Amino acid sequence: MEDKRPDPRTIRTRKLLVDAFTHLTNKKDFKDITIKDITDQATLNRATFYAHFEDKYELMENAISEGIVEQLGDCLKNFDTLNKETMINIFMLLTTFQRNFENELTSQCKRSFQSFRYIFESKIKFELEKLFQTILQNDHQISDSESIKVGASVLSAGIFGATLDWKLNSTLSAEQYIQYAIPYISGEFLGHNTQAAMEHKQKAAIPE
Repeated sequence: MEDKRPDPRTIRTRKLLVDAFTHLTNKKDFKDITIKDITDQATLNRATFYAHFEDKYELMENAISEGIVEQLGDCLKNFDTLNKETMINIFMLLTTFQRNFENELTSQCKRSFQSFRYIFESKIKFELEKLFQTILQNDHQISDSESIKVGASVLSAGIFGATLDWKLNSTLSAEQYIQYAIPYISGEFLGHNTQAAMEHKQKAAIPE
């Protein structure tokens, strides 16, 4: 049987490259970092670099992704049901994670954080989509794969968008903000308005 365990040498080499890259981002803007800079800092040759990464963009994505998967992915695995409490807890987890992880990134890579922001945000949304897909797949009432895919995308966009709006535009605490947001994210507001509209229509149909 083939041994599929990661090669320790591969892990060690990739770590050398990631650490070298992180070190350089404290000294240079991302656009100014070259492959030679990275390999010199890691004391490796160019052939070794290209054996592991296509270019510096893939290396950057890897460095950010691993941190997000390790820290956020592990926490998200604790959620296995989709309800109001889950949505609130995920929002609170994300706001704390984003604040802590951004502080960590900016302390390590002050000069280059803006270059990382898109990857940082896209990876968070990817982890959220994976979570919601898993939860929806485990819900035996939902068997349509396309419905699961769309639902996971909508839910992740709603939660993540709420965290960005809270961070950029709101003076409320995270706890206060999510209480306002949850009826819209969960569809409760739509259901309430639909019910209210139906009741109004029924009343209007009753002659005085």
